[in-house]
Amino acid sequence: MKLVKIEPISRLEGEGRILIIVDDSGKVKDVYFEILELKGFEKFCIGRPVEEMPRIVTRICGVCPWAHHMASGKAVDGVFGREPTPTAKKIRELAYCAHQIDSHALHFYFLAAPDLLVSPNASKAERNVIYLFKKHPEIVREIVKHRNYAVKIESMIGGKSIHPVCCVPGGVSKPLDKEKVEKISEMAKELVKFSEKWIDNWERNIFDKYHDLIMSRDKYYLETYYMGLVNRRDNSLNFYDGDIRVVDTKGREVHRFKPSEYLNYISERVEPWTYTKFPYLKKIGWKGFVDGQDSGVYRVGPLARLNVIEKISTEKAQQAYERYLAAGGKPVHFSMFAHWARLIEMLYASERILELTQDEDILSDDVINFDGEYVGEGFGVVEAPRGILYHHYQADENKLVTMANMIVPTTQNNAPLCIDIKKSTINIINGGEITEAALNRIEMAFRAYDPCLACSAHSLPGRLPIKIEIYDANGHLINEFRRD
Repeated sequence: MKLVKIEPISRLEGEGRILIIVDDSGKVKDVYFEILELKGFEKFCIGRPVEEMPRIVTRICGVCPWAHHMASGKAVDGVFGREPTPTAKKIRELAYCAHQIDSHALHFYFLAAPDLLVSPNASKAERNVIYLFKKHPEIVREIVKHRNYAVKIESMIGGKSIHPVCCVPGGVSKPLDKEKVEKISEMAKELVKFSEKWIDNWERNIFDKYHDLIMSRDKYYLETYYMGLVNRRDNSLNFYDGDIRVVDTKGREVHRFKPSEYLNYISERVEPWTYTKFPYLKKIGWKGFVDGQDSGVYRVGPLARLNVIEKISTEKAQQAYERYLAAGGKPVHFSMFAHWARLIEMLYASERILELTQDEDILSDDVINFDGEYVGEGFGVVEAPRGILYHHYQADENKLVTMANMIVPTTQNNAPLCIDIKKSTINIINGGEITEAALNRIEMAFRAYDPCLACSAHSLPGRLPIKIEIYDANGHLINEFRRD
């Protein structure tokens, strides 16, 4: 019996490791995906003025601060009983589409692409963006240039891109002027072209080159439920607002609910070997680390979003979506299709920004609603780049936070991540040689989810992990690993 560690796991946001227990015959006995950090944001938000929450929660993560900012802003709107003005909603959505591009570009091009543009079997010295820049500087410069467009749009609206100050109770902090809107429109046009180019690159080159890996049912494949926001009118893609829709392993709608109803549908479980919880569908129940129709495990994120929607409202993204479904079916259960889904979402976000810049309301000065009755409780739900994000606050008569609950995408993907990693590990190294290339292909299982471990460890689990002990068939302790 031996313990194989992938520590630290690489090319992701946060601190984690994978522990693989292999018996003497070389067979994988068990696999643990451990998230090693703990932040506790839910606790130290207690007692803070509730209107400060949209600024505080951006510090949960420097990669997806806009997701927390938007979800928090919507929850605070509810606490104060203020419905944002139509213009404020459109400005928020515009900024948030820019953030989707910013985050998706970071993950796909800088974290995932070294596997796909170089090779999953390449050495560590080659599987990184620095090597890509040395070999293909023009490609990397183009990527940086276009991601910077998204960052500029975030800064124009939020004051700064990483820790924005955009959302205020009932609206946004400032209106947009004509000059800014025209600049945003020009950048959006370039982002549309850029997104189209990379979807074409995926379809013509990457998908063909790695077809067997992407379409493998032995690894990177789970049949789960899926959860995501949909436009209330037509079940189309919407990052900012809508109903929460859940489909089963066959793509059939099984739940549809409002943000305020989330606790009727989601429960959370803790395990002693990780700081991140395991949400599951409450009405099915926790059946363990298994997928399938009878399991309460569900997935969120780009793959899930394109499984729960019925259409995309923008023309070019809809066409790309149809080609995506033709290749993978619906629902798509192949985890690696999440990379393809990100590229389609980048195209949709670019087209949607362009649409919003052409909306007459976007230049209105009516960006804050000061009317409303304070109710002391609010719910905010958006589609973070990594999946659906819940913020729920309660505040007292002094407008101080008494309860904060946040369920983030990586937390919701924690159970499927563990299942996917274990299944992939068994099929990659079972009985074979454990090579650097094999370990990297195991890491590719979690990269498909774009996990943000810092976000996932914001809350305090019911039991804090201490150690894992491994015993042989006779009950003798053969290995243990402790957390400091």
